Amino acid sequence: MKYIYAFAEDQTLTNTELGGKGANLAEMTRLGLPVPAGFTITTAACRRYLNADQPDGEFLEGELMKALQRLEAKTDRQFGNPDQPLLVSVRSGAPISMPGMMDTILNLGLNDQTVDGLARKTHNPWFAYDCYRRLIQMFGDVVYGIEKSVFEAELTALKREKQVENDTDLSLADLKQLIQRYQALYQSADNAQFPQSVTEQLNLAVEAVFKSWLNSRAKTYRRLHEIDATMGTAVNIQQMVFGNYQGKSGTGVAFTRNPATGEAGLFGEYLLNAQGEDVVAGIRTPDPISTLSDQLPAIYEQFKGLANQLELHYKDMQDMEFTIEDGQLYVLQTRNGKRTPQAAFKIAVDLVTEGLIDRQTAILRLKPAMIEGVLHPVFDPKALEEATMLVSGLPASPGAATGTIYFDAQQAQRANEAGESVILVRQETSPEDIDGMVVSQAIVTSRGGMTSHAAVVARGMGCCCVVGCSQLSVDAERKQANFNGQILKEGSTISVDGHTGRIYQGALKQQTGKQQTALNTILEWCDEIAPIDVWANAETPKEVATAFEFGAKGLGLVRTEHMFFGPERLFKMREMILADELSDRQVALTALKELQLADFKAIFELAQERPCTIRLLDPPLHEFLPHEEADQIALAKDLQISTDEIKRRIAAKVEVNPMLGHRGSRLAVTYPEIYQMQTLAIMESALAVQLKQGHAITPKIMLPLIGTSNEMDLLRQLLVDTIDEFLEEQGQEMDYHIGTMIEVPRACLVADQIAVSADFFSFGTNDLTQMAFGFSRDDIGHFIGVYEEQQIITKDPFQTIDQDGVGALMQIAIERGRRTKPELSIGVCGEVGGDPDSIAFCQSLGVDYVSCSPYRVPSARLAAGQVAVQDVQTVMQ
Repeated sequence: MKYIYAFAEDQTLTNTELGGKGANLAEMTRLGLPVPAGFTITTAACRRYLNADQPDGEFLEGELMKALQRLEAKTDRQFGNPDQPLLVSVRSGAPISMPGMMDTILNLGLNDQTVDGLARKTHNPWFAYDCYRRLIQMFGDVVYGIEKSVFEAELTALKREKQVENDTDLSLADLKQLIQRYQALYQSADNAQFPQSVTEQLNLAVEAVFKSWLNSRAKTYRRLHEIDATMGTAVNIQQMVFGNYQGKSGTGVAFTRNPATGEAGLFGEYLLNAQGEDVVAGIRTPDPISTLSDQLPAIYEQFKGLANQLELHYKDMQDMEFTIEDGQLYVLQTRNGKRTPQAAFKIAVDLVTEGLIDRQTAILRLKPAMIEGVLHPVFDPKALEEATMLVSGLPASPGAATGTIYFDAQQAQRANEAGESVILVRQETSPEDIDGMVVSQAIVTSRGGMTSHAAVVARGMGCCCVVGCSQLSVDAERKQANFNGQILKEGSTISVDGHTGRIYQGALKQQTGKQQTALNTILEWCDEIAPIDVWANAETPKEVATAFEFGAKGLGLVRTEHMFFGPERLFKMREMILADELSDRQVALTALKELQLADFKAIFELAQERPCTIRLLDPPLHEFLPHEEADQIALAKDLQISTDEIKRRIAAKVEVNPMLGHRGSRLAVTYPEIYQMQTLAIMESALAVQLKQGHAITPKIMLPLIGTSNEMDLLRQLLVDTIDEFLEEQGQEMDYHIGTMIEVPRACLVADQIAVSADFFSFGTNDLTQMAFGFSRDDIGHFIGVYEEQQIITKDPFQTIDQDGVGALMQIAIERGRRTKPELSIGVCGEVGGDPDSIAFCQSLGVDYVSCSPYRVPSARLAAGQVAVQDVQTVMQ
């Protein structure tokens, strides 16, 4: 089996085999771009290596040496030859971009002999020894696991001894001394030596990159982004070009559009006299790419042209790495750039407007989870006026966050587990910090630019981030930081504004971000093609207004129980529940009806002609009763009965298993007057709004927890009689629908019988999942993590439909219900209504609409649009 392919080799392998970086290097070579020569070791080699009982790269060595010989011939240099040294970089390249998560080694091929050869050939000894010290440091970190900080400490100590501030201020003799110190670190760390054999260097480096696929930060990144852990990484071996060569040399990272805002135009940073790791790691704060036009105008114009060429070719915003060696430009990498959610929507719409992609492609490039990032919170303007600004930096990723500061990833993790809102503050972040970055509300660094590790990772996670705070100095050892003269210790509270790059002392009030034009455009495109509608679960006027503002086409679930928890309402509810006589219950219900009328009028006025589904009282009555003795005594006083009597009546309502007990439609069977009151309030308020606004309103009244057709028949007749009597009294006519929430497994099996008396079905997947699995949704948190970790369950079934079990019950219910009534309206109003995977599954079952919380409506609309595009593509295939 062939494992290695040269960049220039005529082949048709894809990202899966070559990794994203290798495939793009091959494509850029084919396009004639200035790409340093090299070759790619495929992901298949990585998988073979990692899957072996005793990993050994020997199977690759023969093919690797032949590929190296071809590279030597192409470059007219020799690996390990002091007179004509070939140096290479060894970089990872996963099929799906994982920036900074795996390992890289630069300047490989240097040893005590070739470094002198490089010095002679370039007439630049300082440059040669600078490359050598970088190799020893990176090799020690990647191959032998010697912490970067150990090397950095030696470098810092030497600069202090020589009384210089920058690395470039060290003399040649200083660099040679530093190299000796670095080589000594190998022996003190693991009694090893830096290998002088360049072949050994290469073999160890390739194996180390293979192993980095399994490092903790890569695993964490794959879990966060749902990347297949079995793919493995490719390895790219490429001729080195040097940004640290001399005055007309440098290195940089640039995007063809602004990755934070989506604005068109070249955006990036560079450093003169530096290697790529200096920019990415944030060790030095770089200059904006625009200033390159002043320093090296010809190079800038050439790069701008190449950037435009690549964006047109790949039809997406590109993230490019480049190096300038003695006035010669080289492109080291291009990939579809990571971007903030705000930028993602703007770029997608702009690319359609520019004719590069069609609407369907734009819709598929976005993820429903991004929408939460578009609606990022911002700080209240009034709070900002009074706030004390500590420092400012570069706004690398938008959002507003408040939390307690921590200076290392592990401490941040522990604080998060203890329930704190965490902000990670560092000099700069590295891939090793990923576990702490993931749990942070915001990330702040004193160094680095808009393409530093912290910035790129934060944007990918949608996390608020500010970098390059030059007036911030972090002392992680003493667990404190100097914010422009103000010392804040670990645990202090700050507020971070990722929109402006400003950091404030203390906690600031936030407000929800506003929708953007690009997002609305995308969602309108989705609505035009979506085969399934998106409704909302909402019961307060504010929630209802928000739902419709976010594009909900109806209300799929208005929970009435939430309307009874205000002080006045709760008292009347308790009075009704604890009444011993029907007459007493009716007095309380009459008062509750007046309150319900106001609730339903407000909702119908907002809904206008949109569908509005109101679920009648569902929870067990004991939930409304006081459990603390002090509250019971107070209630007894208000009701003017004895405390003992109150306790007796409350005890009479206690159930052993209330979630499977006297709740839902069972309440209406035993206390029909409750549902009669609610039904009258619904119809009376709907009629009042209809007469006032002049348009038709068709209330949808939902009976919860129906398990038998007899329940459905009995309660439908109760409601119909109540409604008909009311309309006859009013001398009015009004359409209405009476349906049920399908949430009992038995209801799925007898859905054909229930459908006789039901105008619509709406799946309550929370209870249906609870009863199908026998899992308590309130207690599943104690063990679901272990179940997912051991692959007993791959996803929380309360968040994503369990298609094999719960999904099968839904399919039975739909098939049998529509066997009775072919046009039966069917929706889903459980928690899964906003989950993209569940929406696709619901569409496959023929569900008419999904209903979710107001803030999940936009993401559900996008998911529904994506279902439509994918269905069309499947048909075309």
